Amino acid sequence: MAQPNRAGTEQTAPQLYLVTPPIDDAQAFAAPLRAALGAAGVAAVLLRLAPAGERALIERVKTLAAVVQPTGAALVLDGHADLVARAGADGAHLTGIAAFTDAVETLKPARIAGCGGLASRHDAMLAGERGADYVMFGDSGGDGHRLPFNTVLERLEWWSALFEIPCVGFAANLDEAAALATAGAEFVAVGQGVWDHPRGAATALADVVRRIGASEPAA
Repeated sequence: MAQPNRAGTEQTAPQLYLVTPPIDDAQAFAAPLRAALGAAGVAAVLLRLAPAGERALIERVKTLAAVVQPTGAALVLDGHADLVARAGADGAHLTGIAAFTDAVETLKPARIAGCGGLASRHDAMLAGERGADYVMFGDSGGDGHRLPFNTVLERLEWWSALFEIPCVGFAANLDEAAALATAGAEFVAVGQGVWDHPRGAATALADVVRRIGASEPAA
């Protein structure tokens, strides 16, 4: 993932981090994913995988890596750190400090290791100390619980003011995206609100770009 602004420098527009729904049929999802990536400059795609056997999971990742990586975006798996190298992904996102600590040494230094589901400031700092390439605020923890949105904004402001490691703000809906950007998120993650948009994911992402001032797709 791209280098962030450093603490104390002028804030620039965040980059987009696109989160997929749980994917069962990668071939069917390839076309809508390609259309979404063509609508906005996306820095990374977080690939969520529906449960399946190892071979099927690897095939899904390879199919969608062929869509994502040629655009310059990183393909990050939601969990499944053990499959990253074999499937040709760029890294893994781990939920909770325990899961991150267990997996980080299998990913670093060659692959991205991101951490979300952080219940406290202390957990976020531990993730940073243990080598996280980014921390995410606003996603659900392992118990499915999400922090109140005002707390998410406060965590982003605190982190971006003090730390150099990038922070990702997860928007539970498209209306949250602008507030996350203003709070200091260097990446804004959008997911189901994009895929459920009545006019399609490409239109939804273009709308997010306008809201947060992110980059347009490369020509």
